[in-house]
Amino acid sequence: MGIVDSAAFTTVNFKIIDFLLLILCLSAVLFYCYGIYAAIAFHHHDPVDPNFHPPMTILKPICGLDNDAYENLASFCRQDYPTYQMIFGVRDPQDSGIAVVKQIIHDFPKLDIQLVVSDRTIGTNFKVSNLENAATVAKYEIWLIADSDIRVGCDYLQRVVQPLHDKSVGVVTCLYRSLAQGWVTTLEAIGTSTEFHANVLVSKQLAPIKFAFGSTIAIRKEALQAIGGFRAIADYLADDFQLGYLPAQAGYKVVLSDYIVEHILAPSTVAQAIKHQIRWARCIRVSRPWGYLGLIFTYGTVTSLLLLIATKGSILGWAGLMITWTTRLVMGWVVGVKILNDPVAKKFLWLIPLRDLLSFAIWCYGFFGSTIEWRGRRLRLTKEGKLVST
Repeated sequence: MGIVDSAAFTTVNFKIIDFLLLILCLSAVLFYCYGIYAAIAFHHHDPVDPNFHPPMTILKPICGLDNDAYENLASFCRQDYPTYQMIFGVRDPQDSGIAVVKQIIHDFPKLDIQLVVSDRTIGTNFKVSNLENAATVAKYEIWLIADSDIRVGCDYLQRVVQPLHDKSVGVVTCLYRSLAQGWVTTLEAIGTSTEFHANVLVSKQLAPIKFAFGSTIAIRKEALQAIGGFRAIADYLADDFQLGYLPAQAGYKVVLSDYIVEHILAPSTVAQAIKHQIRWARCIRVSRPWGYLGLIFTYGTVTSLLLLIATKGSILGWAGLMITWTTRLVMGWVVGVKILNDPVAKKFLWLIPLRDLLSFAIWCYGFFGSTIEWRGRRLRLTKEGKLVST
């Protein structure tokens, strides 16, 4: 009798697990379909007013040499835009990036370019300290912040500034496509274009966005002052997220521009890539805890595979896997290829299932621990997303 009861209990448990996995597969398929819709809805080009070109200050935090550093920085100097200045903020006077900045200043003598070298620190996030130091010589009321590994076209400023025509808009940010070298960064780029940006587009379609990306943050000086300036985010890891979130809390609109910038990924080892992904995962977890938990409903590649295994290769299992994987690949193609025009997604779309499996493993690991490694420093994340030296 005990053996029968045990077998029945096990059977019921397996049926419950099968049902839960099936629900997760269905939720993922619905998410993928909505991701396709959100991407199509986003696919447009905002009208450009050639007479709207307010003067802008570009702030560039520098720490070391990025891959193709000169071309990245020089692309911001080739703008078809009448009036703007560039300020490079560097912490260490021996920083290897200074030589590139000086070359930029030499090669573009007609531009208003300045280099600010200062070790003044306002918080644990040294990047934000660089921005604060650079901003001391900013001339204009609209500031544009972009990471040093970003490359843009000559129409970038004219396009990105357009949403600020609306006085209620305080922040403009951009999606990006990653240019990768090597198979490790290729997997990272695939995840960014077909998974991360899909999540962003779905979020945008459901509600006004309240975050920004380091790829581009065009912000009104008044909006930054309204949140307490750079000091308000000086201890946060996700400084870019906060530069969208806090102005939104202060009543300003955050707009996702239709302009797509290029993110130049440097070659990296497996260990470096995993550390970066873990840092990113933990950053999202503390910035948007419920959103991070909700990602379980988007990992259909994994849950459909588990359903196939749990049902021992049943027709239901195979049908679930085929439908889920097909829908996932279609969403990846629409977002990565059609919307972002990502060359990595075009060539390596077939790697999406492998990337999803790795992403799921990192997502699970991201729930545990609070320490991160960032530019040679070991730091601890608080529950509020702030950085504490260990």
